[in-house]
Amino acid sequence: MDRCIVLVDAGYLLGAAASLLAGEPSRSRITVDHAALIQGLRERAESDTERPLLRIYWFDGAPDRVPQPEHRRLRVMPRVTVRLGALTRSDGRWAQKGVDAAMHAELTELARNRACSDIVLVTGDGDLLPGMMAAKEHGVAVHLWAVQAADGDYNQSEDLVAEADERRVLDRAWITKAVRAKELSGVCAPPPVPRPEIAAILSAPLPESALAATADRPAAEPEHVPAAASANGTQERVATSKGVPTPKDLAALRAPGTQAVQQPAGATLRWSSDKGWVDRPVAAESPEAASLPTLAQLTTAEQRWADREEDITTVGGDPYEVGQVFARRWIERLADQSHLQKLSGMYPRVPHRIDGELLRYAARFGLLAHKDDQIDEHDRYAIRAGFWREIDQRTTTEHVPAGE
Repeated sequence: MDRCIVLVDAGYLLGAAASLLAGEPSRSRITVDHAALIQGLRERAESDTERPLLRIYWFDGAPDRVPQPEHRRLRVMPRVTVRLGALTRSDGRWAQKGVDAAMHAELTELARNRACSDIVLVTGDGDLLPGMMAAKEHGVAVHLWAVQAADGDYNQSEDLVAEADERRVLDRAWITKAVRAKELSGVCAPPPVPRPEIAAILSAPLPESALAATADRPAAEPEHVPAAASANGTQERVATSKGVPTPKDLAALRAPGTQAVQQPAGATLRWSSDKGWVDRPVAAESPEAASLPTLAQLTTAEQRWADREEDITTVGGDPYEVGQVFARRWIERLADQSHLQKLSGMYPRVPHRIDGELLRYAARFGLLAHKDDQIDEHDRYAIRAGFWREIDQRTTTEHVPAGE
């Protein structure tokens, strides 16, 4: 068949790109525009082979073979198939397992079935040499692509280079069309899609208590902090607070091994949100919140199957999008729409039962990976911001009868 196929070892491609642009092979040091990268691979393959593209196979590792957000974005792109091996951690380092074997199997199978006339390999691993030789024996032309090495030398197996029919180098100019090194400050270029809601949460002005605590003070004249008598008669230092504390302020008042700080009657907490600081009474979760149904309670077996299908094929895994999808399903399946009004009135605090279910849903998209089984704080902001934006849109654009 007069078509070309591209097999990409993502670990090699992105690791070598990180070495070239950031000085070390860690993929966390770069940001990737996957749409631009796939388009660039397609155009380059069709130009070099003079054949139309049949498909791009993207081989990568993932913890427990669970697709990460980038894999979900890739596999719904036209002409892209994602194959995942395992990603395991040993001695503090991540290593791929099964990726080379999967590439070898795909390479030999495609050649044996005469699925194409040309195969482009983007890899540097010599373990693919037998597969390359088998493909050539079946009459397939093998093109080997390298990423420009940071030190000017080869970053591929010499045997692989020698056996290839054609070899090309993806130089710095080509790589930087889709891959950029992260700045030292942690800001990526190009920047991620702006989320005004999250920016508003993170830029909300600090309460007076936090401002007082972070104000510059002369080292020789520390501010006097009043002391309070403890149960054993000793004096304990108590932080002064003029403003309404945030939940984080209160958490700081609880020392390890001590009892929770007793709150005075009528005390309030201050929550940050995209609408500024919101004050809420300090109280256990209300009966109204406890009465709200979870998404699992509202979902039938048929809907659960359809949800899984949608998650696999259309939901990219962006944290903000995940929050929106969850909220949309919850709203659409409510039999009693008065629950929507109740939930809206609890903004910006998501009730515990729904919040836990929301974060567990987000975990399906790989947002826990590489983060010690905890969702990153910024991702949690994004998940909840997407959730509340969907709730807000439904409550402001749709009339919900109060007594329904």
